[in-house]
Amino acid sequence: MNMEARIARLRALLTEKIVDAVLVTKEENVHYFSGFRGDSTALLVTHERLLLITDSRYTEQAAAEAPLYEVVEQRDGLYRKAAELAADAGAVALGFEGGALVYDHVVKLRELLGEISLDTPLHLDPLRQVKDADELVLIRRACEIADEGFAHILSYIQPGMTEMEVAAELEHHMRMLGSERPAFQTIIASGVRGSLPHGVASDKVIARGELVTMDFGAVCAGYHSDITRTICVGRADARQRELYDAVLTAQQRALAALRPGVTGIEVDRVARDCLADHELDQYFGHGLGHSLGLEIHEEPRLSKAGKDMMQPNMLITDEPGVYIPGWGGIRIEDTVLITADGAEALTHAPKEFIEICI
Repeated sequence: MNMEARIARLRALLTEKIVDAVLVTKEENVHYFSGFRGDSTALLVTHERLLLITDSRYTEQAAAEAPLYEVVEQRDGLYRKAAELAADAGAVALGFEGGALVYDHVVKLRELLGEISLDTPLHLDPLRQVKDADELVLIRRACEIADEGFAHILSYIQPGMTEMEVAAELEHHMRMLGSERPAFQTIIASGVRGSLPHGVASDKVIARGELVTMDFGAVCAGYHSDITRTICVGRADARQRELYDAVLTAQQRALAALRPGVTGIEVDRVARDCLADHELDQYFGHGLGHSLGLEIHEEPRLSKAGKDMMQPNMLITDEPGVYIPGWGGIRIEDTVLITADGAEALTHAPKEFIEICI
């Protein structure tokens, strides 16, 4: 990975915000700017020095994973050591991650820092929005694992199974393919439970003729994928087919609208207007999509409030859905890469309406 370029962008932010150093505490950002994967760790980045502060559990690992950093072992508290190092570096103003540190920790840090100011919250997550080539390799692999997981589950699922049985098999198969863990709590929502957008797998038994929405993902070296497919276990009726076609059309139109320069608001509206043509927009309550990477939910967003413009090498999900209480629901989702002149779906599992007839 091009760690030097990432650090250069971080240091440019220090210059822009007129601070001497930044304390990086969010796990995903510690990983992004150093290569280290572990908890209870912070980075102190100045214009001249790169310091990784951790405890004895991680010193050996940190030295191997973060070769650009001087590894400092703390024994009396992470923030106490950070304050000592900031003073040693001659810092006058220290930036911190306002979205990552809780208030009590800010108060404690200010006490430990003494005359060093801690008044400048920095937002580091935006530095991760455009993915580099190394990140895209890992995300593509996570998407491949999810695709293979879906292909496997089609040969496994049948009436009489519980949602949790399906989730367990899906997660196990993805682990066997190299996924570190599920990207999030796997959603398997069958029948009337399909109206729950985040209906995580339950002990409900899947009945013949029910729609089953499956929302899941893999994790490859910390990077996530996200995919949703809805199938019918048995023969579908006309209403199920009609609504599925409407959601698929909305998803495909949104994918066609994704390109550099468009805002999340504009793309969200494309899908929402398509569902409105079928008088289904009132059943689509969430935003159309979100970015992902080291976290499953990142910025930018495709939503009514998504003002950020798409840029090449950003990732976004395209996931319209219809959720009707007492009936069920349908969602179709792909992980999508913004390209130089359009967009490319990185998840390739089939989206034609699938009936599992056993």
